[in-house]
Amino acid sequence: MIDLSTEYLGLKLANPLVPSSSPLTGELTSAKKLEDAGASALVLPSLFEETIEYEQKQLERFVNSQALGHYEAQSYQPVPEDYLSELDSYLERIQLYKTSLDIPVIASLNGISTEGWIDFGKELQQAGADALELNVYYIAADPETEGGEVENRYLQLLTDLRQHVSIPITMKLSSQFSSIANMVLKLEQAGAHGISLFNRFYQPDIDLETLEIKPHLELSSSMESLLRIRWIAMIRGRVDLSIAATGGFHRSDDIIKALLVGADITHLCSVLLQQGPEYIAVLRQELEYWLEEHEYESVEQMKGSISRSCAINPAALEHCNYMHVIKSYEG
Repeated sequence: MIDLSTEYLGLKLANPLVPSSSPLTGELTSAKKLEDAGASALVLPSLFEETIEYEQKQLERFVNSQALGHYEAQSYQPVPEDYLSELDSYLERIQLYKTSLDIPVIASLNGISTEGWIDFGKELQQAGADALELNVYYIAADPETEGGEVENRYLQLLTDLRQHVSIPITMKLSSQFSSIANMVLKLEQAGAHGISLFNRFYQPDIDLETLEIKPHLELSSSMESLLRIRWIAMIRGRVDLSIAATGGFHRSDDIIKALLVGADITHLCSVLLQQGPEYIAVLRQELEYWLEEHEYESVEQMKGSISRSCAINPAALEHCNYMHVIKSYEG
């Protein structure tokens, strides 16, 4: 019997297949389907900083409009009886999932400022979240912003939360840092328990008729997994952090490669949106079959076996022979 279990953020998981933040993890019905198909944990859809800020401003406008002309209203702030904030809904979802599912539930915060997030983090922990993912979305569009400032935003957010939250925290990183390995080391020193490589920023498109910028969503492909696999291979063994591979993991081959280079888990999103929650069972079966065929007894045995620290030729991970690759192409 092959042992598929793995440890991630201090959590003992039945296997390394963990659905990431998506519409499928946002509804209990589909979350149960994910669990039934073999998901070992799941990440809730992100709680967005801008959503909460907008909601708070709208509520303030409502309160102010109700208070106009009423002196006594200055000490009373009316709120609709049926009002349920985005944060309240999120907390209720965590509590519902914890009573309805048997797998760990990881909350996700999306933002860049520390204002308010400490309190939000505390409440997510109190609601029962098993861990917290920081999904930091920041585009340094200002040419006056230096790279060090961007890094410090991430580190400050993590440091502030780490001082007030005891559950494990993982940081979902962009691949755009000038020194990814050094940034990962700094995150470990700041108190992170894990990292997710890499965040996938969606790129806007242009409508050629209206000449307006429009949102554009394109699901990932397996080719995107190679960047993640390369960097996980170079980082595994250099830091003592849990590592999640995220972005482009569609096939069992992608998942196996990620585990071989040192990932503790692989996140699944696009493939489940395309194939349905039940596809986890297929990936799990194929993973187990590969391990058996290659005479591995467990995921732990294969994990990191060809990372940089274990590879026969570690330079191959760092120096891709560009000319050789180009010449090898056959159109």
